[in-house]
Amino acid sequence: MNTAPATLLRSAAELEALGRPAGARRAVVMTMGALHDGHATLIRAARAAAGSDGQVVVTVFVNPLQFGEAADLDRYPRTLDADLAVASRAGADAVFAPSVDEVYPGGEPQVRIVAGPMGERLEGAARPGHFDGMLTVVAKLLHLTRPDAAFFGQKDAQQLALVRRMVRDLNFGTDIVAVPTVRDPDGLALSSRNRFLSAEERRTALALPRALFAARDRLVAQQTLHARARTVPERAGRAAALNQLGEVRAAADTQAVALARPTVAPAAVLAAARTVLDEAAEEAVPLALDYVALVDPADFTEVPDDRVSGEVVLVVAARVGATRLIDNIPLTLGALT
Repeated sequence: MNTAPATLLRSAAELEALGRPAGARRAVVMTMGALHDGHATLIRAARAAAGSDGQVVVTVFVNPLQFGEAADLDRYPRTLDADLAVASRAGADAVFAPSVDEVYPGGEPQVRIVAGPMGERLEGAARPGHFDGMLTVVAKLLHLTRPDAAFFGQKDAQQLALVRRMVRDLNFGTDIVAVPTVRDPDGLALSSRNRFLSAEERRTALALPRALFAARDRLVAQQTLHARARTVPERAGRAAALNQLGEVRAAADTQAVALARPTVAPAAVLAAARTVLDEAAEEAVPLALDYVALVDPADFTEVPDDRVSGEVVLVVAARVGATRLIDNIPLTLGALT
């Protein structure tokens, strides 16, 4: 692994002059700076994929096209010196940190990537134009860095899905690699925005991961129950048989178990998450929910209640105080059936 300080590059010309080892792979990690251990995990994954002979480039650029309000853009933390240290320790060879004028010479680009229908759902509805701006800069940075693979965190699940779609639809020759969400010990997903939370606001914000984990646990518990219930014959003694399996609550309502759907409805998963989020809305520092939804990871359409199998993503967005947070968890319907 590279242990030398990462080279700081400020222009496209310096990036071009960096070159790359002949025959080696280049991996890129795109960030807006304020790097934390979630970013470091991405960089380490890129380093492992590129190999000791390969090259890892981290981009640091606060993209104005992604911000709907100037105040949000101004508020975003800029910590380049610390970012260089984090990137170097994680194994980056170079950090490309261009200015706005370098990325958008002559002002905002007239030609942009349009995210399409997926970019208008959920985060796109909450932040109009955000995904158009994100895809435009990702496309530009892919052209500038020309990587073999680009690494993105699963925490920004809709962003990841859109980047994958863009790369597929527009024939970019880049592999898009997803890296699992990194969480603090208390469960909160790492984010540069977490630094804006007070101690009391953070306690409220923990409802996001608790809601996701509650939904996951409900799904696993009910799918396990259904799988075990199907091994018991449909007869009058079913309650006793279920009781022997240790399903005391199920045994108390034999008819409900006998008539239950063979798999868990998406509505039950959402209900478990909503219970936690509704409780957080009543806290002294309340959580203001933007949305919670169970979606198809391919296009972020909401999963119908008759969906009984397949990969889904439970996504949530909310505000705590002045800070807006997002989180998600991938789930598999019908995994035990």
